[in-house]
Amino acid sequence: MRVLITGNMGYVGPVLVRLLKKTIPEAQIIGFDAGFFGHSLTGPENLPESLLERQVFGDVRDFPAELLEGVDAVVHLAAVSNDPMGNQFEKVTEEINRDSSVRIATLAAAAGVKNFVFASSCSMYGFAEGDARRETDPTNPLTAYARSKIGTENSLKQLDLGEMVVTCLRFATACGASDRIRLDLVLNDFVAGALTSGKITVLSDGTPWRPMIDVEDMARAILWGISREAGNGGRFLAVNAGSDQNNYQVRDMAEAVARKVSGTEISINTNAPSDNRSYRVDFSLFKSLAPDHLPQVSLDESIERLLATFERMKFNEPDFRNSQYVRLKTLQKHIDSGKLDRELRWRA
Repeated sequence: MRVLITGNMGYVGPVLVRLLKKTIPEAQIIGFDAGFFGHSLTGPENLPESLLERQVFGDVRDFPAELLEGVDAVVHLAAVSNDPMGNQFEKVTEEINRDSSVRIATLAAAAGVKNFVFASSCSMYGFAEGDARRETDPTNPLTAYARSKIGTENSLKQLDLGEMVVTCLRFATACGASDRIRLDLVLNDFVAGALTSGKITVLSDGTPWRPMIDVEDMARAILWGISREAGNGGRFLAVNAGSDQNNYQVRDMAEAVARKVSGTEISINTNAPSDNRSYRVDFSLFKSLAPDHLPQVSLDESIERLLATFERMKFNEPDFRNSQYVRLKTLQKHIDSGKLDRELRWRA
């Protein structure tokens, strides 16, 4: 089996590659990445890309069609990957997250790729009071990032992609340990704060809801998607990926971290205006379609793995929100140094 992963040098990619090689040892894996965050390593013994058959560097806006020759499955992770980056680079977010995704899917179908997995997001539900959101419920994307995800889904659904099976995994909020950590994710931020300063700062009043999923469980869902048959969910499928028991209020996550890191103080801004991103999500469809690939990592286990990773790194950066492990800060440093332009293209 030959698998091509775009954006493989990010947060999810290293965990996914390791799982693929463990479960499908004969898999030939090709990585395609711009390399923005390649240096944001947590000190693994081996470079994650050493498990690949081939690593290609490039911009998804210029994705080479010939790279799809002989590929069985495409996992499309490459994206401007959160709200702060999307807000800062709104036009580029549309180009990279939606336009490039649609083009690559079209090229993949023409090349005879059997399965296309798109990393979508539950953030498209935005602010949603009442019952947990199902796939058939209206979406309410509040940011450029969220709009790009539902925009891609809608475009893929309308395209004639022949026999290719398309799986859009609407992931819950990512968390957990990776060879390339991100500290601009809510749980990861809380653990880093507790460890380095003994304090968790909750910028909201703590009441917003978030569904959570460990990065290892994201990889497990992708593993299902690369071999999903059309008879299991349809030739095109958009599905919430996560688990019902992992819907948490932000304050509950802060308290879970504080229980693991003794002496941690939690600061909640009770006077903060309401956070307009608050949603619970129903994952019953995913449970019915992918019973062998359901999330297995609990919130406590995610916290413990993060703590072990930070210990291995000897991580002690109280100002971690300005570190290389925060995606927007890294992009801004590349731009300020003249290496990257405002269109997020490397300068010659």
